[in-house]
Amino acid sequence: MDDKLLQLLRTVNTPTVCNAIETAQGKRGFSGYSRATPVAAVPDGPPIVGYASTGKIASKFPTVESPESERERRLGYFRHVGAARALSVAVVEDIDYPECAGAFWGRTNAAIHKGLGITGVLTNGMVRDLDALPEEFPIIAGSIGPSHGFAHVTGFGMPVTVFGLSIRQGDLIHADRHGAVVIPEDVVDRLADAINSLRGIEKDLLDMTRRPDFDAKMIEDAWSRFEHAQS
Repeated sequence: MDDKLLQLLRTVNTPTVCNAIETAQGKRGFSGYSRATPVAAVPDGPPIVGYASTGKIASKFPTVESPESERERRLGYFRHVGAARALSVAVVEDIDYPECAGAFWGRTNAAIHKGLGITGVLTNGMVRDLDALPEEFPIIAGSIGPSHGFAHVTGFGMPVTVFGLSIRQGDLIHADRHGAVVIPEDVVDRLADAINSLRGIEKDLLDMTRRPDFDAKMIEDAWSRFEHAQS
């Protein structure tokens, strides 16, 4: 992913990326997107764009490991995300979802991840400290809660499932308050053209709806072009 595509992806929402993937693939039926309603720590914040650095936590029950083992696992997780490639996103599955009982993400943990170079968070778990999270560090979570409960790291670097979406270490993702999508490798070089094409068609269509003489007949040609772009 070059800088031009990165900057473009930061200006569009996740539904647009889903549409553009279908346009680049030349067919409907793309399924690599989330299936639940997330919570954005900053609802009108920028989208998350980057490569997944995965981990798993549990929050409902205390760990059965010794304090020393739990500490080493957490430090191992921090080493894992700290060694991730540039433009990495922490993608963390709470294995107790949808009965998450503690927030792994709050002021301190978010600051640690940002300091380690992580650009944002996608999780089905809880987030807290909404008024004290680091600036320019978007978090898309499953819920909001006041306590960290028993949140603890259970593993890292493996495939995870967040909101029904399977994500592997290193997958390119785009996420915002609508949800998340994994961008297939085979469309990356065509994605910018697809986004720009859709933007032009959608603008023409929306501009038409604002005309005083707009009627159902006028929309036929414009809608045909819109459907053709996604078929």
